[in-house]
Amino acid sequence: MTEQTERSLAEQPPDTGRLPNAAPGDGAAPAGGAGRGDGVAPAGGAGRGDGVAPAGGAGRGDGPATAQGTTAGAPALPHTAPPQPPLAEPRPLGETRTWPRDFTHRLTAPLPGVRALARIAREGKLRPAPEKLPEIQQLPFEPGPMPAAGTTTLALTWAGHASWVIRIGGLTVLTDPVWSRKILGTPARVTPVGVRWEDLPPVDAVVISHNHYDHLDAPTLKRLPRHTPLLLPAGLAPWARRRGFTQVTDLDWWEAVELPAPGGPVRFDFVPAHHWSKRTLTDTCRSLWGGWLLTAPDGRRIHFAGDTGYGHWFEEIGRRYPGIDLALLPIGAYDPRWMLRPVHTDPEEAVRACQDLGARALAPMHWSTFLLSGEPPLEPLHRVRTAWSATGRPREDLWDLPVGGSRVLAER
Repeated sequence: MTEQTERSLAEQPPDTGRLPNAAPGDGAAPAGGAGRGDGVAPAGGAGRGDGVAPAGGAGRGDGPATAQGTTAGAPALPHTAPPQPPLAEPRPLGETRTWPRDFTHRLTAPLPGVRALARIAREGKLRPAPEKLPEIQQLPFEPGPMPAAGTTTLALTWAGHASWVIRIGGLTVLTDPVWSRKILGTPARVTPVGVRWEDLPPVDAVVISHNHYDHLDAPTLKRLPRHTPLLLPAGLAPWARRRGFTQVTDLDWWEAVELPAPGGPVRFDFVPAHHWSKRTLTDTCRSLWGGWLLTAPDGRRIHFAGDTGYGHWFEEIGRRYPGIDLALLPIGAYDPRWMLRPVHTDPEEAVRACQDLGARALAPMHWSTFLLSGEPPLEPLHRVRTAWSATGRPREDLWDLPVGGSRVLAER
C-alpha cells in the first residue's frame, strides 16, 4: 500500500466492522451456483459468507451445510468433498465488455476508515525503524543471466517486488512489471531491478493483478510495443486502451483465456484474492483485483497471487486447480498487522496459503524492493524460512530467490 493510497483512503467512511452488501447479479456464478457477496459458489451450491457449501447443500453463515437427510440424533453420513467444478471455456481475446460500476461487493474485509488513518498518523509505523535500515545493505541481490528457455521450459526470474519474468510454453510473460526506480508516493526502491530491460527477450504477454501503483506502473508499460497482449482484471481495459494498447483483455474471477505458443496453448485463469483496488481519489474498487493461474501446455501450473491477504480463497483455488506446482506469494508489507492483515499476508500466512493451494513449492515475493510498511527489511526472509522449516517440507521447495535470481521448474 503506497502513501498515495493511504492518503486517498481518508475519503472512506469510518470502519463499521461490516462488509458491504453484495449487489445481486454482479458476480459471475457458474452453472447451478448462486453468486455470493465475495465471489462465486460452486456448481450446485448456494453461496455463503465465509466459504463454499458442499454440492447439494445450502450455505450458512457459520459453516458448511450437513449432508442431506441427516437429522438430530441420527448418525451423520460420511462427508463428501464438493466436486471439482469444470474450468471455464477460454474467452475471446480482446473482447470489449460491460462491467458493474464497482466491485465493492467483492471485498472480504472493510476498508480502513478515518479512524485507522488517524491511528497510523499517531503511531507513525508504516516505515521500518531507523535502526533497522542498515539491513538494506544485506538484502539479497544476485542478478545473473536468465536460463535458456525452449518450448518445454518453465523458468522464472525475479525482477523484484511482484515482477517476474516467466518463460512458459515458449512465451515470455511479465507479471505486474515495475522497472521504475520510484513509484508515486513511495520511497525509491532499495534494490535495483533484477533484470535489465534491454536484457529481456521479446515480451509475449503481461498479466496485471490490480491497479495499485506498485503493481500497475504506467512508465514501465510505456516501454512495451502497443500490440503486446495485456491480461487485466475486470474494469481495467479502458485504462490500457486509452494508452494505445490494442490487444487488451480484462476478466472476471474464474474466467480464462488462452494464448498461442510454440509449445502449445498457454492458459491464463484469473482467480480471486483478498485485496482491493484504487488509483485515484474517485475510483475505489472500480476495477477488480486478483491473481493468475498459468498452465503450461504439459499441465504444469504456477499460481501468481499478486497482492493479497490470507483467507478462504486459497483453498477454493486449490480445489478448482489441483496439482499447482509453484505458488508465487507475497511475504512483505505486513506491519502493522491491525491495519494490513486483510490485504497483505505475512510470511507465516504465505506458507499456510501455499499449503491451502496444494502447491508443491513456494516462491516468496513482495519484499526486498520497496519499503512499504514497518517490518525490518530482512525480517520477511527470516520468518518465511522458519515457517517453512516448521512444516517439515523439503527445503528445496522453498524458492527464496534473491532479486535477479532464476530457477527452472522440472518437467513432469
